[in-house]
Amino acid sequence: MGIIKTKGIILSESNMNDFDKMVTILTPNGKIGCAAKGARRPKSLLMAGTQFLCFGDYMLYKGANSYHINSCETIEVFYKIRTDLEKLTYSSHITKIINEVTDENQNTYKILQLFLNTLYMISETDKDLDFIVSVFKLRLLCYLGFTPQIRQCVNCKSTENLSYFSLKDNGLKCESCGRIDKGAIQISNSTKTAIQYIILADAKKLFSFSLSNENLQELNLVSKLYFNEKLEKEYKIEGLF
Repeated sequence: MGIIKTKGIILSESNMNDFDKMVTILTPNGKIGCAAKGARRPKSLLMAGTQFLCFGDYMLYKGANSYHINSCETIEVFYKIRTDLEKLTYSSHITKIINEVTDENQNTYKILQLFLNTLYMISETDKDLDFIVSVFKLRLLCYLGFTPQIRQCVNCKSTENLSYFSLKDNGLKCESCGRIDKGAIQISNSTKTAIQYIILADAKKLFSFSLSNENLQELNLVSKLYFNEKLEKEYKIEGLF
């Protein structure tokens, strides 16, 4: 039996028996499935800390076959997400993605940081939700090993006129090479700059820019199609599409 103290966020919760819960926690070192005994009792000290999207400090102990939550202290519950259906829908969408791309015993520090920063932007700002999700998806792909080439054309290595994004060749293409690639997406210079910023920016400043509606549509398209292409699955925001 071992004791683990870790920060983490609840990715999912399900009822078990009359008063217990099973939760999945994303920690800096991967996902952990835990039993939370008595968490559904009205006066349980585990009630708040075992809710969906609660971020907190957790004290876990490992039994013979599973982990159990011994105690928890909440840090952030993202209250504004819970009271806004649209924000909750988008947050559930990115949570589903996080749940599917992470595993046990995995270095997920950067993914956890990105997840928390994204939830904060959804909860506490008025930024366009599609913009937030697009930035999240492109940055997440970098952590999953799919960083696109953004400094030069992936084909001819030119650094001039990078006006296409190639899904199959993983990055920017110049105008000449992009026209030949039938699956490449033509983008404006502002969208190109935005993509470069998302890939290279400091984590704390990731969302610190804005785009016109036209450029935002281009970014959304690139992000959506590139994400689905690399993960070989179509991700839709349930209830909105």
